[in-house]
Amino acid sequence: MEHSLDDQIREIKHSFRSYMNGVTAQSMRDKGLSYFVNWGIQLPHLTEMAKQYGKDERLAIALWKENTRECKILATMIMPSEKMQKDMAELWMEQMPSQEIAEIAVFNLFQYLSDAPILAFQWIARSEPIYQIAGFNLIARLFVKGQELSEMGINEYLDQAGVAISDKNISIRKAALNSLIRFSNQGSEYAMLVRKALPEVSDMVAE
Repeated sequence: MEHSLDDQIREIKHSFRSYMNGVTAQSMRDKGLSYFVNWGIQLPHLTEMAKQYGKDERLAIALWKENTRECKILATMIMPSEKMQKDMAELWMEQMPSQEIAEIAVFNLFQYLSDAPILAFQWIARSEPIYQIAGFNLIARLFVKGQELSEMGINEYLDQAGVAISDKNISIRKAALNSLIRFSNQGSEYAMLVRKALPEVSDMVAE
């Protein structure tokens, strides 16, 4: 007999108990990562759980609606990337509860979307820190995958990164710098562009 979505959600939440890590959960609270419910489950355990369910759009959407750290992370793991349209990705970002889950969503899901380049540029241009962090993480992943930019795109990216590496928010600075390193790693011509546009980071990029 096929389980209903509600049954699956209850089953998943019940299984969290066997993986609960109170020390990790407390550490997250101490660092300001506040969730309505946080079991402190580590990512390798959630990855194993996700394998049991496979890719499942309806379950992923239902899990995302739960105000529980682990449910939202599982949602990013089991959501089929081809089923997530741009407007849904934007909705999930609007509802993003923390930097941690934003970074996980980029790695597990957003980098595989056909609209990922568009989203990355939109997000790095936003004023909200969580959007900028997600955007620079996303564009860094795209650079790793060989994403090429037009001349206009390169100029826009370097302009935004140049502003971000001087931001007062250390997480924005780190995300922007990481993306610059990934950009420069694509080849010497890219590294030269970074050194020319942003000499203050020239010692951190590839030769």
